[in-house]
Formats: sequence, C-alpha cells, structure tokens
Amino acid sequence: MKINIINRSQHTLPHYETKASAGMDLRANINKPITLKPLERAVVKTGLFIELPVGYEAQVRPRSGLAAKRGITVLNAPGTIDADYRGEIGVILANLSNEDLVVENGERIAQLIIAKHERAEWVQVEELSETDRGTGGFGSTGVK
Repeated sequence: MKINIINRSQHTLPHYETKASAGMDLRANINKPITLKPLERAVVKTGLFIELPVGYEAQVRPRSGLAAKRGITVLNAPGTIDADYRGEIGVILANLSNEDLVVENGERIAQLIIAKHERAEWVQVEELSETDRGTGGFGSTGVK
C-alpha cells in the first residue's frame, strides 16, 4: 500500500525495522529538548503529515522500550489518525516515572501502525441475544 506523506522534519521517513515489524517508529521533531516531570504530559510534534485512504487509520502507540525502561507512554494509546486528517502528527507523551524525562530532537517516541477499519451501522433493538457471560465485565472471566 502506498501512502502520501509530507516530511517537514530533519529526519528520515518512518520505516519498518524488520521484515515482520507491524509498526514504524515516529521521531520527535523539536527545536529544543522537552523536559517532562513525573506525571506531566506534552504533545511532541513529528513534522509528518499523511494522507490515508478512506477505510484506513494510523494508530499511534507507545514504544515498549520507552515504557519498560523509562516509564514513558502515549497517553491516549492507541491514538487514532483518521483518513480525513491533514494536520501534523503529534504524540501525547506522558511521564509515568518518578524522574524527569528529557525528550531530544530525533528521539524515537512512539510507533505508527496502519490498519484497516470498518464502519458500523447501528440497529436499534429492545433486547440482545443471551450469552454465558451475560453482563459480567471488568475481570468477570478471570481467575478468582
């Protein structure tokens, strides 16, 4: 699949690191480092603008290495970029660690996954079909 992209950053285009990678790393495109104190968040710009085909979305997800090693996540994970959005891709980073985090220009801050999606049409009814689970939720199927 080919996707139109404008790269106004100083960095290479996102790319797959391995043949089986699902995501491509997004890099910070900032003029000066950003310091996130514990529990702070900030939108970090990437300098990238994309044109997705209708029926696709781009999902912005945390990088597992940043999460495990530094306590950094994407706050609205996964963030969705809709096919009709033409603005700059920004990543909402949140510092869940107990230490300040400094985000540098060019640092890999998130990953981007391109995915197909369906559109739903609601059918309003008075009752839903029965299942073994029923209305049980929030851990109702787990070990007690």
